Amino acid sequence: MRSVARPTPHAPGDVLRVATYNIHKGVRGLGPAKRLEIHNLQMGVQALDADLVCLQEVRLFHHREAAFFDHTWFGWPEKGQAEFLAPAGYEVAYRTNAKTKYGEHGNALLSRWPLGDIGHHDVSDHAFEQRGLLHVPVQWRGTVVHVVVAHFGLIHSSRMRQVDRLAAFLREHVPAGAPALVAGDFNDWGERLDVPMRAHGLHRAAPPVGRPRAPTFPSRLPVFSLDRVYTVGLRCVGVQVPRGPSWARMSDHLPLLVELALE
Repeated sequence: MRSVARPTPHAPGDVLRVATYNIHKGVRGLGPAKRLEIHNLQMGVQALDADLVCLQEVRLFHHREAAFFDHTWFGWPEKGQAEFLAPAGYEVAYRTNAKTKYGEHGNALLSRWPLGDIGHHDVSDHAFEQRGLLHVPVQWRGTVVHVVVAHFGLIHSSRMRQVDRLAAFLREHVPAGAPALVAGDFNDWGERLDVPMRAHGLHRAAPPVGRPRAPTFPSRLPVFSLDRVYTVGLRCVGVQVPRGPSWARMSDHLPLLVELALE
């Protein structure tokens, strides 16, 4: 898979290139049609050529899936999916959101740049959805950028409460004036979170000109902009959503790729 073209003419290092991607636990399909996509996703993540890759629905392990795919050509990776997906030289941060009978999954950050202390904050709104925030300071060109990887709930009222919990977390853990970004799958089907996010100083990364929406779901015919990056102290200079048959088969989401510069 070829590298994804850079959405702006900026040279590498002039901007922070950030991808967010819900990888659907590296598996697609149901029953006999179920297939393992984690090996294709490894090539996809590398093709993104991003400084930071923010991932959701990442497996640490899953005993049943590992046994099911043991007979396949490549098989289930021995490493956790975050480590398996990381290109050579990238640092990895992972924290579990949900524990199930056979395994667990959560959010991950893959970074070209040095990582600080890894934090996790539970923002689950009810017993049926385990949700969390992964927080990692990143050393980028002499600046500490605070990165939060998020995966919000399926119910709008839950998402509204999670916005407030996110804002409270940022106030407590991110120094005033420090640049920060929140990337992930916000499950905001109705485009209703931008206003409460802005009320807390978080602005959605959008192209300087043109349409602000970048549909990423469903991957075969994207209509909804569920995957987003919100920022403080950073401005967006480019947006791209890779598309095509290869990307459509790997997950039910497409990755969102943005380029950010310091304000």
